[in-house]
Amino acid sequence: MLTLVTGTTGQVGRRFVPRLLAQARPGETVRVLVRDATRGEPFAELGAEVVVGDLRDAEALGKAVAGVDAVVNVAASFRGVPDEEARAVNHEAAVQLGRAALGAGVERFVQVSTGLVYGTGRGRLLTEDDESRPGGGMWGAYPESKARAERELLAMDGLDVRIARLPFVYGEGDPHLAQSLMWAGNWAATQRLHMGHHVDVAQGLLRILHAPGIAGRIYNIADDAPVTAVELHQLNGVEVPEELHTRTDPDPWLVLMSTERIRRELGYRPVYPSVYAARDAGAL
Repeated sequence: MLTLVTGTTGQVGRRFVPRLLAQARPGETVRVLVRDATRGEPFAELGAEVVVGDLRDAEALGKAVAGVDAVVNVAASFRGVPDEEARAVNHEAAVQLGRAALGAGVERFVQVSTGLVYGTGRGRLLTEDDESRPGGGMWGAYPESKARAERELLAMDGLDVRIARLPFVYGEGDPHLAQSLMWAGNWAATQRLHMGHHVDVAQGLLRILHAPGIAGRIYNIADDAPVTAVELHQLNGVEVPEELHTRTDPDPWLVLMSTERIRRELGYRPVYPSVYAARDAGAL
């Protein structure tokens, strides 16, 4: 089995690929698509094949998917990029990759998406059967483009597409936890953020990649304990601004996801059920 992974130099991809390589069985190989050959060297040293090219380049995609059995599309563009770039990478390039994979006879396609595609909350934990409702404080070009990519990939006849919806990912030196204060500083004290450690994101992706008979299925990946804006400040060792306590959370269930499906169907159990478990284990 030859698996192609895109987005390998991002925070998720660079941590996922070594785990994919580490659990590979005899005869299983990994190929990575990178824009810069130098940044592909660490993966080559671990045993991965490296293809140099841009996800938006049709010729590069053709080389990348040649002979491939499965694709894990981790590539994403968000946080501060222009809307046009977000749509080009998250939607257009993802669909182009799906078409290239279909044409090359790829058997499985894992699209890594985000819980932000749900949009507004529902007054309860979000499930994979909930439709996207654009809106809310975290809506924008990133979730919009990811949602469009999901719909178009799932509609491709003949391609076994599986969707993984991620929470706010952190751990292992990832700066996301510190960056969370860019938003949490403007939230109400009780507003919550659903998180997932890189170990558990990788676990979920591996389960979705390897499970038989789940074509067209969508899975939420997350931990068991969303944290509040107050906790995010405390975890970062930052004083909690008083104004947080004067605000009201406009949508208390925003992007809080149920993980019942991935638990029941794929046996997922978070290694770090909370950010506090990760902190105590020295895994932040």
